[in-house]
Amino acid sequence: MTKEIIIAGFGGQGVLSMGKILAYSGLMEDKEVTWMPAYGPEQRGGTANVTVIVSDERISSPILSRFDIAIVLNQPSLDKFEPRIKPGGVLIYDGYGVINPPTREDITVYRIDAMDKAAEMKNGKVFNMIVLGGLLKVCPVVSDKGVEKALYKTLPERHHALIPLNMEAIKTGKEIIVKE
Repeated sequence: MTKEIIIAGFGGQGVLSMGKILAYSGLMEDKEVTWMPAYGPEQRGGTANVTVIVSDERISSPILSRFDIAIVLNQPSLDKFEPRIKPGGVLIYDGYGVINPPTREDITVYRIDAMDKAAEMKNGKVFNMIVLGGLLKVCPVVSDKGVEKALYKTLPERHHALIPLNMEAIKTGKEIIVKE
């Protein structure tokens, strides 16, 4: 099993963190992974994306032009990456950040209203974990246990008290993602 994933949005939405946690989760489960971030000079407010490959086999190259899965959190990212999803692939988008929904009919499209849910939970910082939960429902590339281990590995110890909230956000994301 090899999944080639792009996660894209504005800087500050937790795009790079989500990719990093996904990659570390794969490592915790003895999978082969790559994590390749790309962002504009602004970071916060600029565009950001990260390519993550999770595989049971060796990965030949971290450079991709087409993806199995695209997670897009804003309209510019949808416009840029929707055409680059492989036929039969998956597109997950946040309903808050996308004005003109996806149009392709040869891919499976899911909508997750993660921004709205994060606001409802009164914690915008769990937005990316809600989205990650949605991904793990439709394509369980890693387990929840692997994600929890990765959070302990990637978050500074002073933030470990927030891990239960992050795991709750992942559970919430699994509950609210819908196929279009």
